[in-house]
Amino acid sequence: MQMGLDELFHRVQHCTMCRLHERRTQVVLGEGNPHSPLMIVGEGPGADEDIQGRPFVGKAGQLLNKMLAAAEIPREQIYITNIVKCRPPGNRTPTEDEMNTCIVILRRQFLVIRPKIIVTLGSAPTRALIDPKARITRVRGQWVEKKGVRFMPTFHPAYLLRNPEAKREAWADFQQIRDAYKEVLAGMNS
Repeated sequence: MQMGLDELFHRVQHCTMCRLHERRTQVVLGEGNPHSPLMIVGEGPGADEDIQGRPFVGKAGQLLNKMLAAAEIPREQIYITNIVKCRPPGNRTPTEDEMNTCIVILRRQFLVIRPKIIVTLGSAPTRALIDPKARITRVRGQWVEKKGVRFMPTFHPAYLLRNPEAKREAWADFQQIRDAYKEVLAGMNS
């Protein structure tokens, strides 16, 4: 029997599988359209996300919203989540152990949503989902296909806030994402 996102949240909202639970305010499972062919996976919740229980609501989320709008991808029509569901202390990058523990939850989300396109934002989800040795500066902008799902690694919006010169490359990635998303939608509607 396939578990829905509400049931999954009910099961994980008090998760203690790793040490990240010790300082969290709440689990940030994800949000958006559970039937979307496009899923965005970031690294982990920040302070704003931990308080609100929603992914990408801080400054990086505001930039992500602008990028999605520019690419004509309505945020509410896609699904957005993170590789870990609890805030790492000081917004540090999740450790390999934390990602390996939490990926069980992400896999359940994949089973419910069944995305055709997954965008990995930053090095942590790229390493966890595409290749443990991947470096985001080398693999960003290149499609990878695994088990019938297309993956697009790109820069995390927080990185773009610190390195605005990389926005041009990220925009090129989002244009590819937009085109692939529209192609999948057209196929679903025909």
